[in-house]
Amino acid sequence: MTEHTVKQYDEELDGIRTRVLQMGGFVEQQVVQAMDGLFDGDLATVEHVIDNDHKINELQVELDESCTQIIARRQPAANDLRTIMSVSRVVTDLERIGDEAKKIAKAARSLLSNEHAGPPRVQMKHLARQAVDALRKALDALARLDVDAAAEVVKDDHELDAEFKAVMRQLITFMMEDPRTISRGIDVVFAAKALERIGDHSKNIAEHTIFLVRGRDVRYIGVNEVLKEVGYRPPV
Repeated sequence: MTEHTVKQYDEELDGIRTRVLQMGGFVEQQVVQAMDGLFDGDLATVEHVIDNDHKINELQVELDESCTQIIARRQPAANDLRTIMSVSRVVTDLERIGDEAKKIAKAARSLLSNEHAGPPRVQMKHLARQAVDALRKALDALARLDVDAAAEVVKDDHELDAEFKAVMRQLITFMMEDPRTISRGIDVVFAAKALERIGDHSKNIAEHTIFLVRGRDVRYIGVNEVLKEVGYRPPV
């Protein structure tokens, strides 16, 4: 390829990476707004999240098409092909996080439409904060191609899972003590489960980042092996 062609090719790859991060920022915003609407009892914010879900789907279609075009025109190999594969995987996880944000918003709408329900009584704010932090850290690791930061997201996923189980125990206790809370308790279960899934997809994004940088697929090798693979060193 000529120098001009190579430069144009690099610009195309950089453009796709930039658009993925922009999509990630929008998805993060959707999650935050869904939880704010739930906790604050703000139905307008909840409806806004639901209405905006189609934008995430459109971004996924556009980025998938861009990746397909690059593969068809450039026939990427080695690192460039790995970049395209990683981008495609990240986009899929971001779209699914967007779906989870919509689920939270729908659960919030169901709760808020019941005048006797109101915001959830269980302590979900810590779980929500952990899920948003995991997504934010995973996107930051991707932006900086930082395998240590990515490994940190993978390592911390069990803490989010533990918090989810604690929330579920609270919910089960409330519903057993007062069967009248079962209907709204189910809505809160859906929201909590969506947050747990957001953590899982954020972990996936972190693993895709490690694959992008190191060329090693670490999705199924266990946390300790992931940390060993990247030579992880805890922050001082």
